[in-house]
Amino acid sequence: MPEQRIISLLPAATEIVCALGMEHQLVGRSHECDYPESVKVLPVCSSAKFLSGSDSAAIDRQVKEILSETLSIYTIDKELIRKLAPDVIITQAQCEVCAVSLSDVELALKDLLDKECRIISLSPNSLEDIYNDISYLAKQLGVEKAGAELLELAEERTDIIRHKLKFIVQKPKVVCIEWLSPLMVAGNWTPEIIDIAGGTPVLSEKAKHSPYVDFQSIREEDPDILVIMPCGFSVQRTLQEISLLLELPGWSDLKAVKDQRVYIADGNQYFNRSGPRITDSIEIMAEIINPKQFIFGYEGNGWLSFKA
Repeated sequence: MPEQRIISLLPAATEIVCALGMEHQLVGRSHECDYPESVKVLPVCSSAKFLSGSDSAAIDRQVKEILSETLSIYTIDKELIRKLAPDVIITQAQCEVCAVSLSDVELALKDLLDKECRIISLSPNSLEDIYNDISYLAKQLGVEKAGAELLELAEERTDIIRHKLKFIVQKPKVVCIEWLSPLMVAGNWTPEIIDIAGGTPVLSEKAKHSPYVDFQSIREEDPDILVIMPCGFSVQRTLQEISLLLELPGWSDLKAVKDQRVYIADGNQYFNRSGPRITDSIEIMAEIINPKQFIFGYEGNGWLSFKA
């Protein structure tokens, strides 16, 4: 297949393209695409309408206000895209809040380019969907062999964890918090990650969107382990707002808190991204849930223990 000019408007897709050995064909990225480090030199084709430095409640409020007016929360730089003249644009239809959506791209491209441009839209809700997206994107870009090799490596790494936990019967209850205010627990592929890593996911279901919950529901479940991994937040960013949880009535009474099994993970770089590093996320969760069985080396970077 001849060289293609690719714009990726989804961080996970950017990572997939690079993992497939196609980084040299990327000509543009979204404002959120930041891995691998080398992609940061690419022209930025989108921006967010909300203030990313705001606190959790303010971001949630701004996003809901924008969406209530049936507007997109992202702006696409149409003039830049026209200049870049892409052959392929990759976006998503999974979440209108997480990244530039398919409808945004279709609207922006209408009568914009004087050449044919393929729009590839990804829409993962489960681990299987993520792996299928990798395979699909590899096929669309003409690098099926690289896609197969990437998936084979992911399967091998995951199988190591499954094998070591094969005979473990006790599976601690795990709640993963995906937003701090209002409270949201991680759904989609996260329950599967917890299960593979040796835990029992509670308050969210596989392949279903992350639900809002009240703190009383968490108190009633009283999980053995709490993992705090807000969407789009680094570990340090989460620490800036950890008081939102510490101030909740009954927080200190939770079993996970009393047993010092509260952890902060990098949701932005790992758990929220439906790309190749979802396997890293599984390994991180395995380290957290079963520290005696697994030391992959993510502690201190991908996650850390939190003691109030």
